[in-house]
Amino acid sequence: MGAGGGNGATPAPVKGHPIRRILFIVALVIAGGALAILLGWDIRGWFQRLWDTITTISAEYVVAGVVAETVKTTATAYAWYAILVFAYPGEVRWRQVWAAYAACVALNFVLPANLGTIVMFIMLTTVIVSATFAGMIGGFLVQKIFFTLAAIFVWLYLFFTVPGSFDISFEFVKDHPWALVTLLVAGAAVLFIAIRSFWPKVQKWWEQAKDGGQIVAHPGAYFGRVFLPEAVAWIAGLVVVGVFMAAYDIPVTFHSVMAVTGSNSISNTVAVTPGGAGVNQAFNVAALGDVTDSATATAYSLAQQIVMTAWSLLFALVLMVWVFGWGGGKALLEQSYAEAKKRAEEQKAAHAAKKAAAQAESR
Repeated sequence: MGAGGGNGATPAPVKGHPIRRILFIVALVIAGGALAILLGWDIRGWFQRLWDTITTISAEYVVAGVVAETVKTTATAYAWYAILVFAYPGEVRWRQVWAAYAACVALNFVLPANLGTIVMFIMLTTVIVSATFAGMIGGFLVQKIFFTLAAIFVWLYLFFTVPGSFDISFEFVKDHPWALVTLLVAGAAVLFIAIRSFWPKVQKWWEQAKDGGQIVAHPGAYFGRVFLPEAVAWIAGLVVVGVFMAAYDIPVTFHSVMAVTGSNSISNTVAVTPGGAGVNQAFNVAALGDVTDSATATAYSLAQQIVMTAWSLLFALVLMVWVFGWGGGKALLEQSYAEAKKRAEEQKAAHAAKKAAAQAESR
């Protein structure tokens, strides 16, 4: 598979006797568990915490949270589908986009730095013949318009109503303002030099990226098929927060839900741990400091993260197997993940090289 686009071929599913496939799946799960233990992930402890969480709160809250999370994932996937239909007419299949986005959500719960999004881009460029990585980035920018506006609203609300939230999330900015200014200026200079050096490629990437934004030229379609579904998804996300807060007897008010939503948004932005593990809890404790104690806030945050992680993984697995077959889904996901890791490493290496060059010039 090329980095710039897909070949349109979906890996073929594994065929054979059902018993053999079941045994293969069981063996794969056992092997995955063993690998997780070798890598330091206490998978047994994680499942124990999941079980403890599910049995601690009422089943109605778990079911309601799962339903709301499913609505959120599906509505956002539909917005992606609409964007891609306008970008690559006649080549996009709803179920493939749904499965790819569900996998993205699941992977972002367990992989650092939102690597799941890159995996989704590569998956979609594999199954959509004309799609390019630059086009996916263009579509991503369009897809983020509503969520950026919503995040700005929530962040402003959080900063003006929750004491200390700015200090927690941007302590570096407060303590080292000139260092931040220097960093921004240097970053802008490096970006300008890079764009000038690779201008022909930049022009090509820009043309490809514009494919992903085609739906913006059709305001009616954009607002009806992207903006509105994303509003539904955002509201469903608020419901998830409210449901788990209620499960721990935390007052569910506009203020408390907005405070938690804002803290989650900021923690996901600044965190590099898988799913923002640990960071989310710290932000949630601060956000809920005026409505509950820290122990309850931590328990709520952990419960929501554990249950949503487990459900997202299961939901993505079901969709991937349904849409691509077990063998095809596994192969597609493995190929996309390997390519995503390669891209992330290349970006990291390029950044390190630019930094070293800038330091050398300043001597």
